[in-house]
Amino acid sequence: MAQLVAAIDQGTTSSRCALIDQSGAIVVMRQLEHEQIYPQPGWVEHDAAEIKGNVDAVVAETLAAASDAEVVAVGITNQRETTVLWSRETGEPVDNALVWQDTRTAELCRALAGADGADRFRAKTGLPLATYFSGPKIRWRLDHDDELRARAEAGEIAFGTMDSWVAWNLTGEHVTDVTNASRTMLMDLDSLDWSPDLLEAFEIPAVMLPSIVPSSGVIAPTTLDVPLAGILGDQQAALFGQTCFDPGDAKNTYGTGCFLLLNTGESPVPSTNGMLTTVAFQIAGKPAQYALEGSVAIAGAGVQWLRDNLGLIESAEEIEELAGSVEDNGGVYFVPAFSGLYAPRWRDDARGVIVGLTRFANSGHLGRAVLEATAYQTRDVLEAMEGDAGSALASLRVDGGMVVNDLLMQFQADILDVPVVRPKVNEATVLGAAYAAGLAVGFWENLDELRSHWAIDRTFEPAMAEDDREAYFADWLKAVSKSLDWIT
Repeated sequence: MAQLVAAIDQGTTSSRCALIDQSGAIVVMRQLEHEQIYPQPGWVEHDAAEIKGNVDAVVAETLAAASDAEVVAVGITNQRETTVLWSRETGEPVDNALVWQDTRTAELCRALAGADGADRFRAKTGLPLATYFSGPKIRWRLDHDDELRARAEAGEIAFGTMDSWVAWNLTGEHVTDVTNASRTMLMDLDSLDWSPDLLEAFEIPAVMLPSIVPSSGVIAPTTLDVPLAGILGDQQAALFGQTCFDPGDAKNTYGTGCFLLLNTGESPVPSTNGMLTTVAFQIAGKPAQYALEGSVAIAGAGVQWLRDNLGLIESAEEIEELAGSVEDNGGVYFVPAFSGLYAPRWRDDARGVIVGLTRFANSGHLGRAVLEATAYQTRDVLEAMEGDAGSALASLRVDGGMVVNDLLMQFQADILDVPVVRPKVNEATVLGAAYAAGLAVGFWENLDELRSHWAIDRTFEPAMAEDDREAYFADWLKAVSKSLDWIT
């Protein structure tokens, strides 16, 4: 009987379950989308109960499709920062989850920053005060519901990011791993524990919080009769799945957002260029590995916007054909600041703009501008990250749903002027969760065995003239300036 590892990937737009064999191949995978809830501009919510139902469904479907195999462990990877509060007694969410893209905490973040500014807590957390993170979201919920705060202080309410929510329903345990905890603004990066000083500053009761565990290690038995043995936030899971285990290794994931992570080794590297300092992963019994991260809010979500809001395409896959129907962007630039701008600017007051429109522009130019925006944002982040790291990347490993788009990958290589390397298995998040869990139970012996499974599908080499590259990027930066001064 074949042995497999299960990976649950609870993402921003869907929940998936995959089974991975010893060679690192995905044997079977099932997926269900969930509703995106927009109560008002800037607010983004998910129904955690719907997500629980979807996770249960995809897990059942996946296991049924491989009923002749033996599953030896399960790992979880998840959309990070999205904040769920639930009743410990009933296990029911108290309200919709606040999604990482939600910007309702903007005023709260400015108030918390005070005279110290957005970097008030950066030395301890590696993060700027921003709407992105979980801590302000918890505080907002408690500030807007006195009864909820009283229940939280009495120990009746549990907080978790989506990994905690899935783990609670699988095991009955209230846990999170170091990577997800490092995105709350409540964990000390050095001690890898909740900080009493931060909890006091955010006015959050410690009794709400989960226990922090390593990313790879046996955690608890599950309702699936196999141990939960791995948890990683989705971008750290992609780093792990791309086998970026050594300092200097980097990957970029193109999903709902776009996230570039650089492994910096066993010591956190402070950023002076708008990057995030975060935990990359921790294997039980070993020191944590850290990373620099550049976070972009809107990548694949821009394609979804073209599909769902404008109706220019019927499926996300059609974007490549639409963008390829024109030779270039026709002077059109798109800045998708739907949730403000993340790294390296961290401006929650920025708004999305389309600039350069003429009567010549058509739907193909707009489609191309939406794709190119992801590549421009990646260069923005990479240049800032190289400033922090003090070195330049020789190549970039990529993964995520958008990397099947050859037009985007070639433009990415062109605008970065470095080779872009696409692996044979681009579902790095599920691989990372599976690798973490399988490593913990001995399904894979060590990191070298995992490295041996990584293989290249295609390398995209830069082919754009230097003058063109710099002209395109300069025009993109002009468009960004318009997104920053749209009010005036």
